[in-house]
Amino acid sequence: MEKKQSKRKFIPLNIAVLTISDTRTEDSDVAGKRLVEMLENCQHLLFEKKIVRDDIESIRLEASNWISNENVNVILTTGGTGITGRDGTPEALEPLFDKVIDGFGEIFRAISYQQIKSSSLQSRAIAGVANGTFLFCLPGSVNACVTGWEELIKYQLDYRTKPCNLVELMPRLKEK
Repeated sequence: MEKKQSKRKFIPLNIAVLTISDTRTEDSDVAGKRLVEMLENCQHLLFEKKIVRDDIESIRLEASNWISNENVNVILTTGGTGITGRDGTPEALEPLFDKVIDGFGEIFRAISYQQIKSSSLQSRAIAGVANGTFLFCLPGSVNACVTGWEELIKYQLDYRTKPCNLVELMPRLKEK
């Protein structure tokens, strides 16, 4: 568990959730619903939740709309990070990144290896920053979303996490 400094106050962030799937609906989107539940349980605010087809242009368009919105601090995506022909989330979003957060995918796969062993090599989970907005691209399974949130994302989106966190960097993300 990450160390927290109790003197700092929690800063709620506006988080958008994007499910990438050719088959899921609002009723069947268990992973997207679980992400919403976890972020709200941590006292963050759901900005919006949407489902788009696993299509590079559709993914990029929706993410671009949120990236350009000053009210969105974070985008969480679920789905489209595998290696099949239709999996296109990294290809859609990485070109939008100003910076790639390489450690996210590396650590996510290391943690996943403890749970699913060699199957973790199939994940292309990535993260980055675009126009001052953090993006975390998670696999489409509920377990992967829980792992990503509970082991990594929730601590880095908590201003109280020490020795450092992503929230304290937010005022400097657009520096030139």
